[in-house]
Formats: sequence, C-alpha cells, structure tokens
Amino acid sequence: MYKKISIIGAGSWGTALSLLLAENRAKVRLWAHNPEIAEELVSHRTNETYLPGLRLPPNVYSTGDLSDTLDAELILIVTPSKAIRTIAAQIAALGPDKKTVFVSCTKGIEHNTGKLVSQILEEALPDHRVGVLSGPNLAVEVAKRIPAAGVIGSVHPELIEPLQKTFSLPSFRAYTSDDVTGIQLGGALKNIFAIAAGASDGFAMGDNAKAALVTRALAEMTRLGVALGGRQETFFGLSGIGDLMVTCFSPHSRNRTFGERLGRGESPAQIQESMRMVAEGVPTTLSAWQCAGKLGIEAPITSEVHAVLYENKPPHEAMWELLGRPPKPESDRGPA
Repeated sequence: MYKKISIIGAGSWGTALSLLLAENRAKVRLWAHNPEIAEELVSHRTNETYLPGLRLPPNVYSTGDLSDTLDAELILIVTPSKAIRTIAAQIAALGPDKKTVFVSCTKGIEHNTGKLVSQILEEALPDHRVGVLSGPNLAVEVAKRIPAAGVIGSVHPELIEPLQKTFSLPSFRAYTSDDVTGIQLGGALKNIFAIAAGASDGFAMGDNAKAALVTRALAEMTRLGVALGGRQETFFGLSGIGDLMVTCFSPHSRNRTFGERLGRGESPAQIQESMRMVAEGVPTTLSAWQCAGKLGIEAPITSEVHAVLYENKPPHEAMWELLGRPPKPESDRGPA
C-alpha cells in the first residue's frame, strides 16, 4: 500500500480521488494547474468550482507548484487528455525518483497518433512503471463515499497488489487486470456513446430507443477496442459496460449532458464555451474516428457523432441515419 501519494489535476475527479485516498491515512498532495483553484484549495480547503460543498481532510495538502508533488511513492495523473503530453514532459524535466509509480486516471486517446495515456507516460518517463485506473466512477459519488468499484491495471505484476490495497477502501472496491489497453479503451470510447445517448434524451426518444442505442454502442466499443488491442472480456467488465452504463444514464455525466444539449438544439461550440469541465468525448470522438478509419473498422455511432461535432451535421439527421441502417442479425460481428 502506498502512503505518500500525489495527484496531478484538481478537477472533479482529481479532487474526489484525494478525498477517497485520504481514507487510508495516506499523505496526499493535490496539484492544481489553475492558480485560483490552487489558492482556494490552500486557503479554504474547498473546490467550489468542481466539487462544491466538500472540504479536504487534514491529510490532503494542496499546491500550485508541480515540483511539490515529486516527493511521492505514487503519482496519479488526472489532467484532461489533451494536456497529458505537456504535463508528462514537465514532470520528466523535474526528475522524479525512478521508484515512483505513475497511474493514469485520465480517459482519452491522443489525436493523430492514437496513443493511450499510459503509452504517452511511458514515452516521457521511460524509467518508471505505469498503471491505469478506470471504471464506472462518477466523481461526485466517489467524493461522497457512495459505494463504487473500479479496475486497476498494469503490465507489471509487482504493482498489482500494492495498488489494489491502496484503492481498496470501505466505499471503493478495486479489481485488477493486466489488460491495460482494454481498460483504457473502454474508459475512453464510452464517452463518445454517452454523447449519443444524451442526444437521444434531448430528442425525448424514450427509454426503449436509448437502451437499444447503448446496447449497440457496447458492440461497437468491443469491435473497435479489440481491433486496437484490447481483450474482449475487458469490455464486458467495469471499465467497459460498467463505465458505459453509468456515463450514458447518469445526470452527473458531463458527456451525456453535452449530448442532451446537442439534442435540444445547442451547437457544440456553444456547449463547450459554457462548460468549465472538459467533455472528453469530444476530443476522443476525433481520435476514435481516425483509428477506425486507419484500421478499416466500421463504427457507425462514432462516425455520426464525429459528423455532428466536426462536420456540422444536424444531430437529428445523424440520429435518424443510425435508426435507418439496414436490418441485420444481432449476432452479426460486422457494423452496428
């Protein structure tokens, strides 16, 4: 079990993780990029922008100085995916101890390269071991100690037990896997489908249509995820169908909310300008669409969400095109 932990990123998920891990009496250092957020965390021990109404416990220490986070056995990376490469390079330049373990808690795929967060971290920090955390984990519920579960992954067997013990707490159950690729792909791809599910809510299409959409999303996630190197069974677990369900159905899901607002007539630009938190499904849609194209994988839901976000296609046209696809057997392993 790790007792000196740093968390890079003080958004809703990073702050929630600091509250969770403080339960095991660890010394937790929480770093905020935004100077105003850092000042509030230090002065008032609150983060009203991302997790209003909650206070940091005494064993969580906040900072706006990245170098303050290096004195740790375990460093969690919880920044938006578009910032990962920059943050990793900054950490590498500061020279962290080679024994320090890094765990990605960010869900995304890099544009153009198709690389996952763990791969970017391994490139920037080649002397360090890397793990990942994912699952159906809404930040506000985890922060309030409402029961949840997640999956810890690493290709380094010696990391599995201490990481599992670190994240095994009264309100959080940690499972393990060595399918680092599949864990990350499930966590990233589900955000695309949450946008589509939210759009169906915005159109008031009903529960039957939404359930069908999410079911076919799982088939598409699995097909694309396996083609990208994940194992099929991983997509039927917590980081796959588990995360897909909570993100598509919860009112706390920012990606589902983004999609709902699309369905009600707002433009992608309008929605993004009004959101303080990043809807990771937006950049991930472009990355997944690029990956599917390179591999020749048909991904109709991803393609339609991409058309809405990046080609100005009206959301109602995209939804009706999905519904109007030619009929086929459910067991067919081809397009959704």
